[in-house]
Amino acid sequence: MSTSSQGREIVSGEPMAKPMAQAGTALLVLGCPQVPVQTSIALYLMNRLKKAGITPVIAGNKAANTLLVVADQDRHYLGEVIDLDRAVGLITDGKRTFDLCFVFIHNDAGVSYAATMGSISKARLYVLVYGEHYEEQAKKIDFPCTVIAAKAVHNPLPLKKAIDEVAPWAA
Repeated sequence: MSTSSQGREIVSGEPMAKPMAQAGTALLVLGCPQVPVQTSIALYLMNRLKKAGITPVIAGNKAANTLLVVADQDRHYLGEVIDLDRAVGLITDGKRTFDLCFVFIHNDAGVSYAATMGSISKARLYVLVYGEHYEEQAKKIDFPCTVIAAKAVHNPLPLKKAIDEVAPWAA
C-alpha cells in the first residue's frame, strides 16, 4: 500500500498498515447495477460488516436497491435501504452520519458520487473500483480515500480478494 500525492491510499495486495478503530455504521453507495458483480459484492460486504458489529445501510438507485431486496427477501444481510439522492440530502443537511462509506465505482458517475461523499461526509471513505475499465476509473480518483480496485465484471472473486486484503471491518 502506498499513499498518492492526493492523500489516497492505494491497495496493492498488502494489508493496511494501521488497523482502524471499530466503527458503528457504514454506508454502501451503489450506482447502476450494469456490472454483475456489484450485487454479490454488496451482499458480501454487508455480511462481513454485520459480523464485525457494523450496521450497513444501502443507498442506491431504484434498480440497485431492488436487486438487493429481491436477493435478500428475508433481510439476513440487508437492513436499511434508502434512495441514493435522499442519502446525499440527509448527509448534506447533517441529519445522518456514518463511520464508514463504501462507494461502488464502475463509471464516471461512481467517481462523482465518491467525490461528493468525500466532501459532504466525515466517514472514512473506501472506493471499490471494478469492471472492464477499472484502471481508467481508478486514475480519475484525486481525493483522499482508500482505493480497492480489481478487474471484476462477472466474477466477484478478484474484488472480494482485494477487499479481504484491506479488511475494512477489522478492529
